[in-house]
Amino acid sequence: MAGSVSKDLELAERFAFDTEYRTKYGIICGIDEAGRGPLVGDVYTAAVVLPEDVFIDGLNDSKKLSEKKREALFDIITEKAVSFCVASATAAEINELNILNATMLAMKRAFDGLSVRPAYALIDGNRIPDLGIAAEAVVKGDFRSANIAAASILAKVSRDRYMQELDEKYPEYGFAKHKGYGTAQHIEALKKYGPCPEHRTLFIRKFI
Repeated sequence: MAGSVSKDLELAERFAFDTEYRTKYGIICGIDEAGRGPLVGDVYTAAVVLPEDVFIDGLNDSKKLSEKKREALFDIITEKAVSFCVASATAAEINELNILNATMLAMKRAFDGLSVRPAYALIDGNRIPDLGIAAEAVVKGDFRSANIAAASILAKVSRDRYMQELDEKYPEYGFAKHKGYGTAQHIEALKKYGPCPEHRTLFIRKFI
């Protein structure tokens, strides 16, 4: 019972956190990424504008949720959001720009894809992309802000679905299982088969 009350309080605080910013600035959005660490594939980002009066039960940092729960929340978020956009930067862009700059580019793409113009953006982490509006980096923002938590779920689910597609294209690497991270299985396959076109050359040099 105590654990349930604690989770309910954390959830309420996530929405209250955004209410404070919305009261001060007007329309706000949350932005987050998924897939900065893997050895292969695009980095995904999402921007979300939740309505003022919405309350989504179970909304949390995507890393703290099961795959089944993320998938269910993905549908709820996309249905209830005032606006949302999922965007990415390719492995080629990561190789050219480095992962940080490619992530910032993908965040800008997600923001630019919103159908409404927020007055303020909350960005998970400690870096802010150039969005052309006022913005704030929020450390552990996917736990603290409802809008950022929603963005983290959209980005994570979208990237996991993309990795499933890559798995069907290149089944020898096991992408559906490890999602492109540098597991022993992935590294062994990389050494055996070499890289596929979607591998990030900057990330795999020490393995091949």
